[in-house]
Amino acid sequence: MQWPVRLQTSAQHCTVVVDDGATLLAAALSAGLPVARACGGDGLCARCGLRVLEGDAALSPEERDETEAKERNRVPGAWRLACRARVHGPLEVTAGYW
Repeated sequence: MQWPVRLQTSAQHCTVVVDDGATLLAAALSAGLPVARACGGDGLCARCGLRVLEGDAALSPEERDETEAKERNRVPGAWRLACRARVHGPLEVTAGYW
């Protein structure tokens, strides 16, 4: 199964279709959008935080390592780490630097 992920930037919106279980990081990169990730996508630096605008229930549940990385790096609790959050339905996200 595949799902649309709408990525909102300050200048435009783009939509990519990803396989069920793909990460938000993979979705953003496939759209050609930059995603900060000092740790290479290992969930340690929490630089890849994205704000979910619609469809937060379409993401995998947040696991403890993601929560701890967000707390350690002062990422807002409602945001999700793109390298950890997996897509299981349609949703829309943005980043503060897009």
